[in-house]
Amino acid sequence: MSVTHDEKVVREFSKQAAGFSDPRLNTAFTRHLDRLVRFMDPELDLEDVVLEVAAGTGIVSRAIARRVRHVTALDITPAMLAEGKRDADHAGLTNVTFAHGDATALPYLDRSFTLVVTRFSLHQVADPGAVVKEMARVSRPGAALIIADLVRPEGLAGDPDRIERLRDPSHGEALTEARITELVTGAGATVKRADRFDLGRPLDPWLEFSHTPPEAAARIRRELEDELAGGPATGMRPSMVDGALHFTHSYLFQQAIVG
Repeated sequence: MSVTHDEKVVREFSKQAAGFSDPRLNTAFTRHLDRLVRFMDPELDLEDVVLEVAAGTGIVSRAIARRVRHVTALDITPAMLAEGKRDADHAGLTNVTFAHGDATALPYLDRSFTLVVTRFSLHQVADPGAVVKEMARVSRPGAALIIADLVRPEGLAGDPDRIERLRDPSHGEALTEARITELVTGAGATVKRADRFDLGRPLDPWLEFSHTPPEAAARIRRELEDELAGGPATGMRPSMVDGALHFTHSYLFQQAIVG
C-alpha cells in the first residue's frame, strides 16, 4: 500500500517528538534558537498575533510567547503538538495555542496574523511553494514573514537529499536560497534581510534522533567515510572532529514583508 508524503512526515516525526528539545540529539533546533529569536527581534511586538507554521513542538512559539500577544503553533503531527503543549504548560505559558493542521491549507482567514514564521519545514514538505503562499495569504499587509530552513549551497557537489532520505524518509528537498527567495517573492512578499551560516554536526546523535534503522545508518557512515578517503562526494561535507565523524549543514534565516 502506498504511503503519502504527509503520512511519512507524521510517522517519522511521531518517533522524533520526544527528542526535539534535547540539545544532545537535536543540535539544529536547540543550538541556534537564540540566534533566530535575535533575528526576529525587530519584528516582535507585544501586540503581535503570531502563527508558527509546521511548528513541530512549537519551540519557536514558546521562545517568543512572552514577547507577543498570542502565538498559534500549527503542525500536522499530533505527537509533536502534545509534546509542545506539555512543555508550554510546564513553563506557565498561557498565550500559546497548539493547533492540528496542514501547512499547505491553513485553516485561517486571509490577513489573520501580524507575524508568520516557519522553521525547518520547507525541506520537509512535498509542496514548499504552497506553504509559502499560505503563509503570505494569512499575513496582514505589512506583516513579517520569516523562514528559517536547511538550504543547499549553490554549486554543491553530491546529492545530500539522498543521504537525508536514507536517514529520514520524510525528507523532501533542501532548496537553495535563490529558490526560497523566488517562492517568497512569488507569494507577494519582499525579502528585506537574511542570515546565513554553516553548522558542523556530529553524525551519531543525528542518526539516533531520527531512529534511523541500523542498516541505513551504517550505509550513511560508510559513504561519509569513503568521501573523506577520497571517494565520491555525498553533499554532506564530512569531517573528523576529535575522532568523531561530523557533517555540515547550511542554514538560512530570511525575513520578508508581505505586500
